[in-house]
Amino acid sequence: MVNPQLSREACVLCKGSRLLCGKPRCPILMKVQYFVPVKDAVLKQDISGSSPPSFFVGHFGYPQVFAGPMLPPVTGEDTIIFDKVEEWFGKGIEEILGYRSLLVRGMVRANVKGGWGRTLLEAQEAAMSFKPVDMEFFLEKTPRFRVEFDSHSQPMGPTAPLKILKVVGEPVVPRKVDRVVGDTDLKASEGVAQLYLEGMPMSYISRLFSAALLGVEKDRRLVPTRWAITATDDIVSRKILSKVKTYPEIDKVLAFRKSYLDNHFVILMIPHAWSFEQLEAWYPGTAWLLKGKRPIVVGDYEGYGGRKNYASNVSGAYYAARLAVAEYLERVKKQALVIVFREVRPGYIMPLGVWVIRETVRSALKSEPQVFEGIDEALRYVRESLKLEWEYWRTKSKLLELLFKQRTIKEFLGF
Repeated sequence: MVNPQLSREACVLCKGSRLLCGKPRCPILMKVQYFVPVKDAVLKQDISGSSPPSFFVGHFGYPQVFAGPMLPPVTGEDTIIFDKVEEWFGKGIEEILGYRSLLVRGMVRANVKGGWGRTLLEAQEAAMSFKPVDMEFFLEKTPRFRVEFDSHSQPMGPTAPLKILKVVGEPVVPRKVDRVVGDTDLKASEGVAQLYLEGMPMSYISRLFSAALLGVEKDRRLVPTRWAITATDDIVSRKILSKVKTYPEIDKVLAFRKSYLDNHFVILMIPHAWSFEQLEAWYPGTAWLLKGKRPIVVGDYEGYGGRKNYASNVSGAYYAARLAVAEYLERVKKQALVIVFREVRPGYIMPLGVWVIRETVRSALKSEPQVFEGIDEALRYVRESLKLEWEYWRTKSKLLELLFKQRTIKEFLGF
């Protein structure tokens, strides 16, 4: 992941008017714009409403972290959309910020391994609900509005230490979820896989995982939200891929395209044993490359045997895209060499979470692909679909390099 390169003084000098960061719009002013209309409802110490439900665990200070539920000052089952990212695809940044600005995060300091007080235990129970749960917050002080964004999880609203939590409504827990959560001999990875096979949304599964509701009893612990999202994507995709690797290879070269929020994807599939690569080009003025004159391309890949370490260049986006690809290959009962090209242009002015990658690739793979007889023709299509010069991509791609080496050897040997 590319880290932002911008002085601390830049925002003070700019004040949202000069756009010194290179973005087309100021993300701070955007967040303030959607927060101001609701500030009177959320900036108070007593709040009641229907939690989506939402449960957030921070990662700073691990293993001593801040954890707790999030609550909007709004009641009704419609609040489920405030945290259900599967229903966000196609919506604009403004609408998503509107959802998140309403969610007040109540924080409790806790050790991830246990010893949690009543407040956190009640929040944990509410997190099991498949539908919104009515709650009341009694905060130690007025929530503080901070501009926070994260590459893995969704934007955050106001925060404050949580003094008392009252769960007024009755959590609605599906029987199959209750069974998995109640099985304290079941490994967390097996629980995650079972819930996915039962049709539970990834956002729900990662919440249960984060809230220490899955796994062998002695091993259960709070998992920072950003880690839980990536872990569940990884667990589920590896489970699916164990079957995908037994299927025959695709017989044609395929390419899929999709764009969302100025994220432009091309997914290339080539007849071959399972291999996967994700390449990302970040343009100047985007969330993680605020300044500069040219885009930066990063990538991670794996062969048939999978990865042995974390995909640290692309990070959580790698596992989100790999899950979407694995789901597609499972549907068609084939395996392939897959390269995901992601071009992030300046319109993507703030990180919204890896759901953007997962849901955009899922959407792309539900469309009709372009079909090609050979690799050269397909690569020409990929080049024409992307704005960045092909040389940037070619020099970063490990799988293309390996593919062309194989082809050269075969041609030399006369195959």
